[in-house]
Amino acid sequence: MTSDVAAVRKALDDAKHPALLFVDAVSALGSIDFRFDEWGVDMAVSGSQKGLMLPPGLGVLCTSPKALAMHSSAKLPRCYFDLKDMLATNPSGYFPYTPAIPLMHGMIEALKLIEEEGVDNIIARHHYLACGARAAVLEGWGLKLCAKEPKWYSDTVSAVMVPEGFNGAEVIAHAYKRYNLSLGAGLSKVAGKLFRIGHIGDMNEIHLMSAITGAEMAMLDCGIKVKPGSGAGAASEYWRANTPPSGLLIR
Repeated sequence: MTSDVAAVRKALDDAKHPALLFVDAVSALGSIDFRFDEWGVDMAVSGSQKGLMLPPGLGVLCTSPKALAMHSSAKLPRCYFDLKDMLATNPSGYFPYTPAIPLMHGMIEALKLIEEEGVDNIIARHHYLACGARAAVLEGWGLKLCAKEPKWYSDTVSAVMVPEGFNGAEVIAHAYKRYNLSLGAGLSKVAGKLFRIGHIGDMNEIHLMSAITGAEMAMLDCGIKVKPGSGAGAASEYWRANTPPSGLLIR
């Protein structure tokens, strides 16, 4: 699900609350609309492995001047990722430790791909693909999403609630062992209650269709009564009936 970051900032400002606004943008950066400066975010963290289309291994951190100013007076001991060390070496183009050079070169190429497609086209493509995935879940399978209302739907990940009496972890394990398909797990309070389909990064309709079909087969094998072919059918009907964004790329 997504969060209304701008509304959170407004609530803080209206209350004149001094708290910093931190954002987890791991499944958002490079995929859906995110405006660090305009929304008044103080610190945002992301990673290389989702919208930036790389293997995991790079952490991406952006801080506001307000957050940076508070760093010098912060009392919490830290060592692993101390901004002091980063700030001291970054101006000269160096790192305080050995950087992941291959991933840095990969990041340069990923940013070139993002620039080539255009951020607005990327945002539109993710929405278009996500609508097809949601059609598969809601119309095809007749299941529910974890997000309670459409305004909270994520255009990068769909968390599919499994029916009562079934374990989402079993669907995930079966999909991996039988069909070599990796689905995401439910966390915390929804552990075992859902599985997640990612539709993020370098992806088109056919890529996503394979995940929808694989998830459907895994559910059927685990005894969840969905109509065979219903998910793919609903997704394809949506995509065939709607014009894809002009930036939709097939690489």
